[in-house]
Amino acid sequence: MELAGAPATWLAARLRAGEVSAREVLDAHLRRIEAANPRVNAIVTLVPERAAEDAAAADAAFARGEALGPLHGLPIAIKDLVQTAGIRTTFGSPIFAGHVPEADDLLVTRIRDAGAIVLGKTNTPEWGAGSHTFNPVFGTSVNPYDPTRSAGGSSGGAAAALALGMVPIADGSDLGGSLRNPASFCNVVGFRPSPGRVPSWPNDEPDDDLSVDGPMGRSVEDAALLLSAIAGPDPRVPLSLPEPGTTFAPPLDADVGGTRLAFAPRGDGAMPFERSVVDGVSSAGPVLERIGCTLVDAFPDLSDARDVFLTLRARSYARALGPILDRERGRMKEAVVWNVEAGLALTPEDVARAETAKAAIHRRVDRFFADVDALAMPVTQLPPFPAGIEFPVEVAGVPMATYLDWMASCWTITVTGLPAISVPCGFTDDGLPVGLQLVGLRGGDRALLRLAHAVFVAAGAGDRRPVRRGARPRAPRGTAPPP
Repeated sequence: MELAGAPATWLAARLRAGEVSAREVLDAHLRRIEAANPRVNAIVTLVPERAAEDAAAADAAFARGEALGPLHGLPIAIKDLVQTAGIRTTFGSPIFAGHVPEADDLLVTRIRDAGAIVLGKTNTPEWGAGSHTFNPVFGTSVNPYDPTRSAGGSSGGAAAALALGMVPIADGSDLGGSLRNPASFCNVVGFRPSPGRVPSWPNDEPDDDLSVDGPMGRSVEDAALLLSAIAGPDPRVPLSLPEPGTTFAPPLDADVGGTRLAFAPRGDGAMPFERSVVDGVSSAGPVLERIGCTLVDAFPDLSDARDVFLTLRARSYARALGPILDRERGRMKEAVVWNVEAGLALTPEDVARAETAKAAIHRRVDRFFADVDALAMPVTQLPPFPAGIEFPVEVAGVPMATYLDWMASCWTITVTGLPAISVPCGFTDDGLPVGLQLVGLRGGDRALLRLAHAVFVAAGAGDRRPVRRGARPRAPRGTAPPP
């Protein structure tokens, strides 16, 4: 089996058995990056010399018989929103184009401690704003299945790199769908864990339960392997959950027969979906029944989710970027400025109203899940859109009021506080990937991963990899109106 593109779980087993060295695995992936990255612009900072030193150290540790972490010898590129000591971290912003942190974020510390080899950074939109990966520092990341289309975002670089075998695992983050959307667009797996499952540190928003970090992979088990290294409590993070990361390690094989699954190919019936997405998700129905699920026509009451999400998202942007808005406004994209200004304009009453509405949504959702074990629905409301636009201005003929509204199928789920995962389930007639979003019980990350694994294996869509050829990425054109 070719090392670049092999399953992360397979590679990890070979590395731990000494059948292949960390240096061999790294070199194979560096060659794949050299061949594939120019077409999709997924990995934007590369540190091959440092990675080679780390791989040599990993091989030496193996030779000495030292205990090995679960990610021993696996190469990974870190999302460019996450700080990496000694490796440029730009946040996709020209303000930080030359920023080189002195310390790793907790996520990176755990990845390194688990034995992974950091070889660079993956592209992201400016400050992670929007689910289309482009920024003025590095340009646009495009879709590996059709380079004229978006890779999604904000973990678009990670998803495209995974799809083309440039890395075996990848980290992502998710506020409004930034793990799930690009996974759907690029036919890989993106898991949004329960808030607190993967603690974030340093963290200026200890009460934020909307934004999470999580794993991505070409399979559910590969994503679970990474989760096993990055999950677990941290005493500095009040929201962190107590279960150790090993709780989520593969294998994930389980009998999911008898699962009651709310099946909603059209979501709540109000948000618009393109027909190709509805058809793709509908085609998963027989797969779900074949693995023993009982399908129920139901959807939770998520009224007020839009106001909750937009309010609390704006507050988050104001907290993070409000202090630099006046000084750096000219170097911030309009969508980010809009988010920050909306947050600065919030009153305490606005925030209290949103928090109260969110608590009511949680109560309604918990009652809904008393009768079903999981929810299945589309990840995205449309297939990958042209890479040359900023965001879709309409979906199925319905105008989008802001650059966020086309992502409602994801951020309405964010507000529930439930774990959710994007699993490949099919393709449009044009050959573009369609993802199935599975939403689990509160805190039920392990059970959701087992269900998702069963669906992934039965559907088989994740086995269809992109042809490694195509056009080079194009810079975005400002054809969409400002939000």
